[in-house]
Amino acid sequence: MNVPTVCDYTGRVSHYFYLARCADGSLYAGTCIDLAEREAKHNLGTGAKYTRSRRPVQIVYREQFETLSEARSREAKVKQLSKEEKEALCPPIPDIAKA
Repeated sequence: MNVPTVCDYTGRVSHYFYLARCADGSLYAGTCIDLAEREAKHNLGTGAKYTRSRRPVQIVYREQFETLSEARSREAKVKQLSKEEKEALCPPIPDIAKA
């Protein structure tokens, strides 16, 4: 994902809540300030312990916030959702068999 760190006109860094799809189909929820760097860290095995054994991962959903506190609050709320509710946030997975 080629998404640079975003700064607003005051020079403040944006914070993100994201969902990453793991190789086993599971979703990992996290926060960061640089989506591309975070995805790379997950794929190098230096991100979260959860994703280390489920590589490769791809960030499939993101929300932008002004503060880390807001992003982490959203992360906590999404982690309480069911798998189906989290999937509803993400774009559909293409069916390779039908392609």
